[in-house]
Amino acid sequence: MNILIAGDFFISDSFKNTELIGNCVTNLFNNSDYNILNLESPLIANIKKERINKIGPHLQSDPQNSITFLEKLNIDLVTLANNHIMDYGKKGLENTFYFLKKNKINHVGSGLNLSQASQFKIIKKEGLTIAILNFAENEWSIAKENKAGANPLDIIDNSRQIKEASLKCDKVICIIHGGHEYNNHPSPSMVKHYKYYVECGADAIICHHTHCFSGTEIYRGSPIIYGLGNFIFTLDNQNNSWYKGLVVDLIVDKNENIRFNLIPVTQEKSTFSLKVSKDDEKYQILNEVSSYSKIITNPDLLNLQWAKFVDLKKEQYLFSINPIQFFDNKYLLSAFRKIHFDKILLNKKLKTKFLHLIRCEAHKELVISVLDED
Repeated sequence: MNILIAGDFFISDSFKNTELIGNCVTNLFNNSDYNILNLESPLIANIKKERINKIGPHLQSDPQNSITFLEKLNIDLVTLANNHIMDYGKKGLENTFYFLKKNKINHVGSGLNLSQASQFKIIKKEGLTIAILNFAENEWSIAKENKAGANPLDIIDNSRQIKEASLKCDKVICIIHGGHEYNNHPSPSMVKHYKYYVECGADAIICHHTHCFSGTEIYRGSPIIYGLGNFIFTLDNQNNSWYKGLVVDLIVDKNENIRFNLIPVTQEKSTFSLKVSKDDEKYQILNEVSSYSKIITNPDLLNLQWAKFVDLKKEQYLFSINPIQFFDNKYLLSAFRKIHFDKILLNKKLKTKFLHLIRCEAHKELVISVLDED
């Protein structure tokens, strides 16, 4: 069985009735046995009163416009465990379910409660049964016992889900939405985490969310694709990586390890028209994947790369926990920074306190529960 899995799919309302997807892409999906992509936004009109309280943009897309593109791509299943699926709350999720069901497109990874969200999807072909599991990192969209949302990335619950699926199905494929945006390499802890899922019974792990593609490795016979990048995402971005992605073609046989091929795709910067990459562009992307893979499979090189990324993000994250950011007046902020008042506020004692609250499991659990109260 051939299964195509693509990364993040988002088409904004400004791209209604447009020809965004080239024939080379539709031909690719029409020649596959089963097609999956990540639906990055709820299918709902831009109703401001439905927006949830969060940091970052709220994504939504016109239901019929998105469905038209999904049908053109012959999509069988969309993954909904991502950080934007609850941007318009329960109504946005229910609306998404309605339009997907109406158009006979399956979904996995979200539900009206945690029990529903954690269910895996089983697909079958000629005696072969495959479980598709979908997890998302814990941001604004996560389901709870009595709250709609996405299936959370949770090492204990996920390992149980994988083990249950492996008892019922011949193969288990985990699709994970997470990672550090614009970082072409997973962190060492992510590599450790995903390898553990293989040890629990996952036969393949596919990742997206970072808006850039990454490398791959084979662990205990199971492929791990650390980042597909965007599939099609119609928002302007200054990062060139935004416009390049991968589609992974999984070749699944009941009695063999899952094999894969990577198919580079490219969006045109001004029009967002999507095509299958060819010639030099194709080989440049595949060569980059190969270079990332060499680093990922070398722990020393990966640790070094992670240290570089941490250094790159250091100022941004220190500012995000600095009390100075809560002053709204830009002139006052500027004055504070000139006299280095920000460094006085975020002193060693305060940094130590923050570290203690988020590193210790007991304290972190309490902090999250206190801040998450409605």
